[in-house]
Amino acid sequence: MEKRLEVTEHDEAGNVTATYISTPTDTKGTSRVDVILPEKTKSPWQRLLDVFLPAGFPHSVTDDYVQYQIYDSLQAFSSSIAGLLSSRAVLSSDSAGRIATIFFAHRFGTALEPECKMYRLLADILNDFAFILDCLSPAFPKPIRVVILSFSSVLRALCGVAAGSAKASLSAHFARWGNLGELNAKDSSQETVISLLGMMAGSLVVSWVTTPMATWTTLILLLAIHLETNRRAVRAVSMRTFNRQRATLVYHELKQGRIPRPEDISKQERIFERDGVLRDEDDRITGYCTVGASMKTFLSSLAFRKRSLTGAMSVDDTWLTDLLSLSAESAYILSYDSSSDPLRFDIVIKKGATPGDLLLAWWQALALSEEASKLRTWSYSLDKRQDVLDLVKETATAAAQLMSRYGAELREASWDLDVGALETRSSTRVSLPE
Repeated sequence: MEKRLEVTEHDEAGNVTATYISTPTDTKGTSRVDVILPEKTKSPWQRLLDVFLPAGFPHSVTDDYVQYQIYDSLQAFSSSIAGLLSSRAVLSSDSAGRIATIFFAHRFGTALEPECKMYRLLADILNDFAFILDCLSPAFPKPIRVVILSFSSVLRALCGVAAGSAKASLSAHFARWGNLGELNAKDSSQETVISLLGMMAGSLVVSWVTTPMATWTTLILLLAIHLETNRRAVRAVSMRTFNRQRATLVYHELKQGRIPRPEDISKQERIFERDGVLRDEDDRITGYCTVGASMKTFLSSLAFRKRSLTGAMSVDDTWLTDLLSLSAESAYILSYDSSSDPLRFDIVIKKGATPGDLLLAWWQALALSEEASKLRTWSYSLDKRQDVLDLVKETATAAAQLMSRYGAELREASWDLDVGALETRSSTRVSLPE
């Protein structure tokens, strides 16, 4: 490479997070990649705010979000004080639960919408486990009982975050006429009636159940019914957006020439699926893929020497140039780690990429993972690198042709290709020189 290459990485809000500069170091095709961090980084106060604000703030929300949240926070603050005055006490378990919700929302907030079916059922599992801990707590000494009740409070708090967020996503899915507000109001009315009926039935059950054996038998039976009905409720939902699992299932259906409907895919998808897993048409695991990987991850997969003090990496100049050239016309960069088993793929997203572009990237990763044995063998041979590049190009073309051929028919089958549900954590975007 005759001149240096500069790649800029941005966060969801468009702020520069790092700049990668590749500079030739010798005539043997080796380049040194330096990581330059911005001089003006986020202050500790800004990093703290990131925990509480949506990813990509303020660009990811409407203009009225800030004003609403200020007043909403003030009302919650005054309500908390009023609650303390009325009770005159606050349990440490409540504090532990509230702290847990902050960390849970920060870590898994982005995944709650794409994986709303999983988190909706997970919320009930956490809640039922909390019930069991509450019933077990009287059997322990007071110090241990406090720990158990605190853990139970944490589980309930996590349940509240997961259930509330997943329910909001499901409500948006159900509201086809833009009637989200009415749907939520009617749902609240349904829950009120069901809760009243449950309290009436519960009063009778409590009066009949008097022995510990009868209590535990009834509790386990009710929890089993609770989880099974929730599992069936989640299974009944046919989401129209493409998360990673649904994108995989649809890909294999399209390769067979079939146009699946959301109802068909919902019968095949797992409620709990491994994070980022790639599967072939026989349901075998062929690899793992991260959507929204950083440029540093991509370069690390190519580096043959790293400097721990400076963070610089030495990469094969020709190999780097060829891979970037392949993705010059696409909205993403797809790389893989040939040393992992199964193969691990990373999708680096370019600035301006659309949900349709990410779907293409996922389909290409699936196509490449099916050729895992070739990739693993060829990557260690300089003579086979052109074969690798040809395979990467072929799979990109195949994914694009699949979308071009069946995209309109997928929309007619009620699939929503304009809503992104493939990213499950905060990611970055990169800008490459033209």
